[in-house]
Amino acid sequence: YLMIKRILSLVVMLSLIFITAFADTPRPVELLDYDSVVNKEGQKHYLLLCTDQWERKGEGIGNTDGIILLTLDTHTKRVLITSFSRDILVQRPDGVMGRITFIAKNYGPEALCKIMTTHFGIKIDKYILFEMSGVENIVDALGGVDITVTNAEAKYLRRYAIPADSTTPAMTFAGTYHFRGHSAVIYMRIRKVGNGDYGRNTRIRETLSKLATTAMSYDADQAADLLDAIVENIDKTNISTAELLEAMSIALDLRGAPIEQLKIPDETMHKLIGYSGMI
Repeated sequence: YLMIKRILSLVVMLSLIFITAFADTPRPVELLDYDSVVNKEGQKHYLLLCTDQWERKGEGIGNTDGIILLTLDTHTKRVLITSFSRDILVQRPDGVMGRITFIAKNYGPEALCKIMTTHFGIKIDKYILFEMSGVENIVDALGGVDITVTNAEAKYLRRYAIPADSTTPAMTFAGTYHFRGHSAVIYMRIRKVGNGDYGRNTRIRETLSKLATTAMSYDADQAADLLDAIVENIDKTNISTAELLEAMSIALDLRGAPIEQLKIPDETMHKLIGYSGMI
């Protein structure tokens, strides 16, 4: 009886392991046809990417830890900032499932644009890629940004030892501070305080929304100066100067439009699985 019980327990255990492993194995997904995806009239989409490096190291680019889709909709008079989790599993160009953060690094930003189009049904063909130092410089060009932090976030920033003059006043506890570019980038990258990558993406969206609100109040001369700062700090892009001017013009025309924040995936619409030794 004892032997039979042990055998049955072993069978059940092996069955659970098999079922769990099978259920959690990433499978290829049904992709949309890139050429058949058409955006709605009046919509312009720009993929904004930030790597995990302060400065580019060699010829290759880093992992795109920051993936933001900026949508300017002249038809409905809306501005949308959509964040994408760096841990989303997508089908790579070689047909194997992999994390989205590695696509631009291993296959190029153009491949990432195509993958996002075929997975999410929005035609994306224009991108701008920054290193963290570039984002820092653009925040400074905008005069910095006011950010309200929690006690946990303030503790993290103090432990990270941001320069005392990088916020006004110097970082102490919860409250609202004026952040310079360097500390703003570090704040946006916080991941170990509050809800992991979801918390990080929320910080990114809210900070970018505040910066966008500032930019939309600019007159023509200020907008031209900002455009110069953006161009000087772009690491890689397939957008021409004329297209950047068009984007800036559209943004100025949308002054006063609400800036909406979206996230993919939502906290209630994802599943954590074991993949390549990680969860």
